[in-house]
Amino acid sequence: MAEDGRELADAQRRHWQATYDDHPGMYGLDPSAPAVYAARLFRSADAEEVLELGAGHGRDALYFAREGFTVRATDFSPSGLEQLRDTARAQGIGARVTTTVHDVREPLPLPDSSVDAAFAHMLLCMALSTEEIRAVVGEVRRVLRPGGTFVYTVRHTGDAHHGAGVAHGDDIWEHGGFAVHFFSRALVDGLAEGWRLDEVKAFEEGALPRRLWRVTQTRPRPAAGRVGAPHHRMN
Repeated sequence: MAEDGRELADAQRRHWQATYDDHPGMYGLDPSAPAVYAARLFRSADAEEVLELGAGHGRDALYFAREGFTVRATDFSPSGLEQLRDTARAQGIGARVTTTVHDVREPLPLPDSSVDAAFAHMLLCMALSTEEIRAVVGEVRRVLRPGGTFVYTVRHTGDAHHGAGVAHGDDIWEHGGFAVHFFSRALVDGLAEGWRLDEVKAFEEGALPRRLWRVTQTRPRPAAGRVGAPHHRMN
């Protein structure tokens, strides 16, 4: 990553840490709509262990745990994860939640094919370069078991804030102190290479409203007789 991009990412890390410190539980305890969708999907696939990237203070990770999943929650904010653990204990689900301070610019500290499902709500559209986003999705594919599903959400180029505020290049725009990488459909399709792209669903969230895509893609199982060979189908 270019030095100016690294500086932006580090500044955003500090900004988010301060935000969680100043506004504990800022998103409330109700799960996001994408998490509710993902829980139904994961349950239908008999998933037991869910990895959440960018869990923050944990409203979605806590929901997955209350729904009976074992949850591995990661975030680069120690404050957010501390709030998550405290709430999990208070709700009696602490045994089903583990947390790891982790920067998604680094490899995931998990073995290959070790989780059943993965979820990331607006994590990929933070201040990450396109190259870094591709690396994150590659890491998710590595740690998912064959047949495992990844559900992620991102703000896209049809959002009102796209093109507004401070331009950082690579379709990253900073507005109100928060930098966002706005996704094109071409980027979504590119990230699905080597996966089965199941759905790209447009939805809105918040008062602006923010315009997002909810993307569902599955790591293919090896084709019969071709162990390790990828199978790709676009829906």
